Amino acid sequence: MAHFSATQLHTLSWTSSINPNVAYRTPKLLLYPKPSRASFSSSNVETTTLTKDSSTTTLRELCYGHVQEHVILRAEEIGYVMPTKVQLQALPFLFSGRDCVLHAQTGSGKTLAYLLQVLSVVDSQRSAVQALIVVPTRELGMQVTKVARMLAANPSEHESGLKSCTVMALLDGGMLKRHKSWLKAEPPTIVVATIGSLCQMLEKHILKLDTCQVLVVDEVDFMFNSSKEVSSLKRLLTSYSSSKNRQTIFASASIPQHRRFLYDCMQQKWTRADVVHVHVNSVEPMPSCLHHRFVCQVCNRMEKNPMLLSLLQTDSPESAIIFVSEQSEKSKKAGSAPPTTLLVDFLKSSCGRFSDISLLEEDMNFNQRAASLSELRGGGGYLLVATDIAARGVDLPETTHIYNFDIPKDAVNYLHRAGRTGRKPFSDKKCFVTSIITVEERFVLKRFENELMFCCEQLFF
Repeated sequence: MAHFSATQLHTLSWTSSINPNVAYRTPKLLLYPKPSRASFSSSNVETTTLTKDSSTTTLRELCYGHVQEHVILRAEEIGYVMPTKVQLQALPFLFSGRDCVLHAQTGSGKTLAYLLQVLSVVDSQRSAVQALIVVPTRELGMQVTKVARMLAANPSEHESGLKSCTVMALLDGGMLKRHKSWLKAEPPTIVVATIGSLCQMLEKHILKLDTCQVLVVDEVDFMFNSSKEVSSLKRLLTSYSSSKNRQTIFASASIPQHRRFLYDCMQQKWTRADVVHVHVNSVEPMPSCLHHRFVCQVCNRMEKNPMLLSLLQTDSPESAIIFVSEQSEKSKKAGSAPPTTLLVDFLKSSCGRFSDISLLEEDMNFNQRAASLSELRGGGGYLLVATDIAARGVDLPETTHIYNFDIPKDAVNYLHRAGRTGRKPFSDKKCFVTSIITVEERFVLKRFENELMFCCEQLFF
């Protein structure tokens, strides 16, 4: 396999000192050498630091000359006056048109970073789809669409008679006939889509990518690990790579074996050879405001119910999410009730404070799932029982506690579950992630601690 000539892989990392014998500088730019099949060595690393003034740069200054005034004003209204670390590091590269991989903690501001770039590129006066944002779930798609529409809204356009920037949510469970008519009559400027609905429109030649300037794939690692979506995603990336004036942006809080992933992207030409890997907090994958705990006093599943109830009564959480494993196929065939339903019934009969308990799982239809999330965002304390469908991208900033009723299947799932709390921008309020485990599961949790570099406190009741 041939080396890339005259190219290097750029990885931008925010780190802190983890070895007392090694001096790390923050932030630093790692320039990895030419990749090969056998080696991903990082020898001869060149380190470049930013200027001291970068920490005082405002989002407005960062976006000056690239993003329209009304977009910056809307971002400031929702609290982004100063850029987050990922925005500070990524936006200069994004605005220059470079392909980027945004690799940063949950709740770190990746969505705003790529939306600012999208809105800096598109021209609302053109009747063409100019940006495509691909997401793995309907819930994340609705969330991204909401933020995009809020940022794009420009009151002065109505006064001037100019066309406004339109954002279409082309999501599974949506009304595709209506979207088909919309695409034919007046193409939206930006499309936020799940891969299934998107492929239907592409195969029928209702949606074309020849005018698309920016392609964003959010939660990219999840989509590449999904057997249902990976082949369609690869076809999309291959098709888009033939466009001349194009930019590709990948985003996720977790990209296992990211050097291998980046190398494959370059080999397949899904990204250009000078793709920038913006890796924020590489030595601290989860927000520092999270406090991790575990209870290891149960022997079987039935003992978890009273233990969870004791935790809820002791913690008295403002708002919480309880993660439960999906029902097994064997259990479904046997006609057993889903574990989520059993837990909701138990809590409703035992937990007076949270009498209104919400449920979010894969087997619910799209309208039911949308209704559950709408109720939670209505205000007030909530208790949500959910499977891992809620672990990716669902933004409920009021969540103060996460309970792993069932231990996650791997460290990546732990990271994304934990990332549903501690999501308020620029807040250092302590939030809690608590796992209810058996003695046999302790070594699994310990492995997560080692992989994600956090420590768990044991609770005793």
